[in-house]
Amino acid sequence: MSLFKARDWWSTVLGEKEEFDQGCLCLADVDNSGNGQDKIIVGSFMGYLRIFNPHSVKTGDGPQAEDLLLEVQLRDPVLQVEVGKFVSGTEMLHLAVLHSRKLCVYSVSGTLGNVEHGNQYQIKLMYEHHLQRTACNMTYGPFGGIKGRDLICIQSMDGMLMVFEQESYAFGRFLPGSLLPGPLAYSPRTDSFITVSSCRQVESYKYQVLAFATDADKKQETEQQKLGSGKRLVVDWTLNIGEQALDIRIIPFNQSASSVFVLGERNFFCLKDNGQIRFMKKVDCSPSCFLPYCSVSEGTINTLIGNHNHMLHVYQDVTLKWATQLPHVPVAVRVGSLHDLKGVIVTLSDDGHLQCSYLGTDPSLFQAPKVESRELNYDELDVELKELQRIIKDVKSQGVWPMTEREDDLKVFAVVSSNLDSVSQATNVEVGTDSVPSITVKITLQNRVVLQKVKLSVYVQPPLALTCDQFTFDFAVPDMTSIVAFSVYLKRNYIPSELEGNAVVSYSRPTDRNPDGIPRVIQCKFRLPLKLICLPGQPSKTASHKLTIDTNKSPVSLPSLFPDFANQPDDDQMNVMGFRLLGGSRVTLLASRTSQRYRIQSEQFEDLWLITNELILRLQDYFEKQGIKDFACSFSGCMPLQEYFELIDHHFELRINGEKLEELLSERAVQFRAIQRRLLTRFRDKTPAPLQHLDTLLDGTYKQVTCTRL
Repeated sequence: MSLFKARDWWSTVLGEKEEFDQGCLCLADVDNSGNGQDKIIVGSFMGYLRIFNPHSVKTGDGPQAEDLLLEVQLRDPVLQVEVGKFVSGTEMLHLAVLHSRKLCVYSVSGTLGNVEHGNQYQIKLMYEHHLQRTACNMTYGPFGGIKGRDLICIQSMDGMLMVFEQESYAFGRFLPGSLLPGPLAYSPRTDSFITVSSCRQVESYKYQVLAFATDADKKQETEQQKLGSGKRLVVDWTLNIGEQALDIRIIPFNQSASSVFVLGERNFFCLKDNGQIRFMKKVDCSPSCFLPYCSVSEGTINTLIGNHNHMLHVYQDVTLKWATQLPHVPVAVRVGSLHDLKGVIVTLSDDGHLQCSYLGTDPSLFQAPKVESRELNYDELDVELKELQRIIKDVKSQGVWPMTEREDDLKVFAVVSSNLDSVSQATNVEVGTDSVPSITVKITLQNRVVLQKVKLSVYVQPPLALTCDQFTFDFAVPDMTSIVAFSVYLKRNYIPSELEGNAVVSYSRPTDRNPDGIPRVIQCKFRLPLKLICLPGQPSKTASHKLTIDTNKSPVSLPSLFPDFANQPDDDQMNVMGFRLLGGSRVTLLASRTSQRYRIQSEQFEDLWLITNELILRLQDYFEKQGIKDFACSFSGCMPLQEYFELIDHHFELRINGEKLEELLSERAVQFRAIQRRLLTRFRDKTPAPLQHLDTLLDGTYKQVTCTRL
């Protein structure tokens, strides 16, 4: 292991296709164990809340089951998690979870378990606040100088600060001139809230000024009415930094002062608590997250800064002290104590890679034992050698090595029919005048042991629908085989974001300690054919929206890639092919005769994604069958941002009435924040964007915009 690579102490991957941001990670003794050991709390935009208590693992081993203390799926996306004294009447730590339209405070506790996985942890809702505005982020602290409890301040997407005195709502104030919300932090020494506005300046507001300012409910009144009903909200100090900020942290500098750390897009700043600059440092690479903390040297502050080059830099004030390489791009970084190992660096990526690491190298504690000289007994060695040769000969005669690992309790297989159903099973469809086909999928279950109440659930992306999606089995004897079949069809007049389905089987495995069984889950994925939602169509050489894909191999004949969509076997146009999606939309695919490029074009921007994805999958499969392993696709053009934002505008126009707009803002605010962060990251680089980035953009665009087309 290189000295300049982060040493992996413990790591795992959270979920599948989940997204995370800087507020989704927190370290604290959330269960109030009192032993000084932190737990790792992680929330995701998919609504999952997980709490880990990791243990050190040997090289090559994965995380253990007992490392995950708790995993629950909340109904709403998780924007931020924090731990503090949030419940009145007690100084015990509680967990605050911020959703887009709700704030929930939970207590976390553990009880001795009676199963093989150890103790059982659960959360209990202490109270919740339903928000009238869509939330962006939050901060907490002893607002107003109170002792023994923490208050919470939530910033909304339209620039309103909402203060909650634990179970009660205190007041709300609009920040003057707010356009876009920025990072928010609280300074206990000055009792101030510090943020970075859309004017690219750091602003500080005293809590007492906020408390006595004009109430936010009177924002629609005239200026004269405002002056008569309360004081105007006046900023304490400002500092123009000339760039947007990613995060803000407040660190005590000494007993009489604190420091305000601001991470910008190109620099990080250290300010005094009155707004004066202590120092600033230009960073070489685009930063993704940071964490300042107290230094062992008097009068200095250490800062961890992660960047998009998979690096983590350690600064002492403005001096770079260490640089280490990470296996992912971190969007959040924390430092804590885990099992008596102090200073563990915990990083989280936007796609769920969670890692606990440390810096440097392991000390060598091995001492070679003294060698005792003794005479060799060659007769005994000869006997031992013959015995080993006999064992090797017996194993070779069996043909395979003996299997020692336990087989699975249950195996699941999925098979999609190669042909569409002769009689379509589609019912209650809304796809216009087209005849909607269906296709049969068979799921096979094979058990090794006796299992009862086995449940099978099948999921496909809307608007795809199933004739049946729930099945129940009882395997009374071992080695049984059960087969179920169902049909899939397109139900509504828009295309799905992907053609992949998922079969999930849940069952309970009885143990000696728990006769009722430990719940277990097995899943099996299957892919539906393109012809289920698409028909051969007439190609068109003109279109409003075009997308060009570059490859590193010679172009392939389109009829050989799409034999199920070739109109005629002897078609002379080997480089052009047309598709007609059910409902009327048309897409044209062209292959260049002289270059290694493919073009996808259509009159509707959102219809490009599915054919683009299908082309990539079929090209990869084609070259794999040819034994070519270095095939790659890329996209070197400009990101289609104009078309992307036009789709969003059109989508809002369709649902502009009343509660539907509020509901849409609530459920989409989180996804827009994630996409905005990704787009800003992509355009900092001048190099061509890899195709997987384009896939993510188009996939996210399609899911968020077209899945609710009317």
